[in-house]
Amino acid sequence: MAFRGNEMMKKLVKKVGAETLTPELKEKLKACVPDSKVVMGRAKRGLYAGRHIQYGNRVSEDGGNKSRRCWKPNVQEKRLFSYIFDRHIKVKVTTHALRCIDKAGGIDEYLLKTPYQKMDTEMGLFWKTKVEQRYAELGQMEVAFFTPEDEAKFEQGFKDLNIAKKEARREARKEARRKMYGGEDKGEEEASVEGGGGSESHQDDHGWLEASA
Repeated sequence: MAFRGNEMMKKLVKKVGAETLTPELKEKLKACVPDSKVVMGRAKRGLYAGRHIQYGNRVSEDGGNKSRRCWKPNVQEKRLFSYIFDRHIKVKVTTHALRCIDKAGGIDEYLLKTPYQKMDTEMGLFWKTKVEQRYAELGQMEVAFFTPEDEAKFEQGFKDLNIAKKEARREARKEARRKMYGGEDKGEEEASVEGGGGSESHQDDHGWLEASA
């Protein structure tokens, strides 16, 4: 099912947020998504990097008969890590798009370097707008620099915290093991006491037999 470019524009503005979308980004989106453009519905759901369904003919070997066929792109579902959002993005990509992402250095760099005109999918335009908006927000934030001594203290603090967590987990495992095997040890002790009592009674009976003899 096909849809018009103005419908894609409305969905993108709604997803990104009209109040947070800057005028420059909005103009870029309007320039690359004209109202008269018709996009196939499959293009909404992934990053294809210009790879779409191609149509042609299947020619038989004996008679040369032609029948229509299509070639679908190699689409795979991947989880790509975004450093700027600090999380994985689950997206459908073509193998060509994966090579482009690896060449660019990551999903964030690929979205930033690829112009809006080549982002012919709704998902690609959405994530490109989100990344540019995030970079703009980070550019307005104040940056604090630390001395090498302070950085070394921070690293040592993180290391001590990790060591303390490991020790706490180790102690918790020991305590759980102690509770698990404590009942069995107690049962073994009771069994040994009962066995010892039986041997003493056997010795007493043997002594009584000797005395009577």
